[in-house]
Amino acid sequence: MSNPGTEPFRQIVWPLAIAETIVWAAMFYSFPALILVWERDLGWSKTELSGALTLSLVTAAVLAPVVGRLIDHGFGRFVFTGCALLGAILLALLSQVTELWQFYVVWLGLGVAMSGALYEACFAVLTRAMGVRAKRAITLITLVAGFAGTVSFPSAYVLVGFVGWRGAVLTFAVAVALVAVPLIWRGARLAEESHESHLHPASPKTREALRILRSVTFWLLALSFAMIALEHGILLTHLLPLLDERGIHGETAILAASMIGPMQVAGRLAMMAAERHVSILRIAAASFVSMGIAALALLGTSAVPVLLVAFVLFQGSGYGVTSIVRPVITADFLGRTNFGVISGLLALPFIIATAAAPTIAAFVWERGGYDRVILLAIVAAGIGLASILLAASLTSRKAKIS
Repeated sequence: MSNPGTEPFRQIVWPLAIAETIVWAAMFYSFPALILVWERDLGWSKTELSGALTLSLVTAAVLAPVVGRLIDHGFGRFVFTGCALLGAILLALLSQVTELWQFYVVWLGLGVAMSGALYEACFAVLTRAMGVRAKRAITLITLVAGFAGTVSFPSAYVLVGFVGWRGAVLTFAVAVALVAVPLIWRGARLAEESHESHLHPASPKTREALRILRSVTFWLLALSFAMIALEHGILLTHLLPLLDERGIHGETAILAASMIGPMQVAGRLAMMAAERHVSILRIAAASFVSMGIAALALLGTSAVPVLLVAFVLFQGSGYGVTSIVRPVITADFLGRTNFGVISGLLALPFIIATAAAPTIAAFVWERGGYDRVILLAIVAAGIGLASILLAASLTSRKAKIS
């Protein structure tokens, strides 16, 4: 075996980047890509369907700190790989459901899988193992995985036409099992063998790691990150029916949804170009402003359909940057010791907001249409911006005092 400290950077990053693209496309983006098909074929309402995703993501949120603790103690590769494999098995089961309770049980299990297979676990493994190099690794992985939605929406659309939604979901399951799982095992193993893994040892007692809950900065970040999730979640998971209500149908709506992924990548590329000249805080603030502008543009698509282009541009680029901003700001504001637990705790409100978003959007839609849903997204972006700026102010004051 080669010296783990000299393993080529790309041998860690590229396997995880490809794997995360597949995992996100199959486990998460398949839901918004198939919700209209499920509603039509299975006869369940949007609210009933959205409740399953909510349950799934709440489960992922509850388990996130546990996953983080396991990663802090060196079990990252086993958790990461095992959860991806579990996800593949459950996707195969999803292709066979015929009853609503079965649909809910499978998505509950997928919540367990997502708790250890999506970005939170991946970034915790990288931050623990690679220290300051983790930022570059996270950036590159999110650049590639930003195409997950672009893969999922059109793939689901085409596969449904050829083999039905059941065949489409089964295809996703096979891709996770045969491609993503082996790549995750390889990338995580090489990352954990990095010579930097010992630089930030975990606290031996969980109680010591949980002291972070006394920090006001922690709670401000938690609120800010939750607002990111709420804003994006309510728009993304209901994007196709939202556009349908505005008279934007079929291939145009699919194209718009598919282009959010490339715009996420564009935002991350712009961040890479600007990060030497602009602080991570300003980049974070700009991302919230961008998402607010996107929601405003979406509000105007009823009268001016071309504003859909502005929505895709600003929503994709704004949200894309937050995937990098969240772990980097967490490490900068709260430190790298016990990073797995801290990021897992911060993932709780983030994932819960993501989980609640489809149901909240459905609830608001039933009572006032999608205009009110979009207004809620604008408010969420504003609260998120204010919270992260206040957290930065408190961190700056503490640094000056110390």
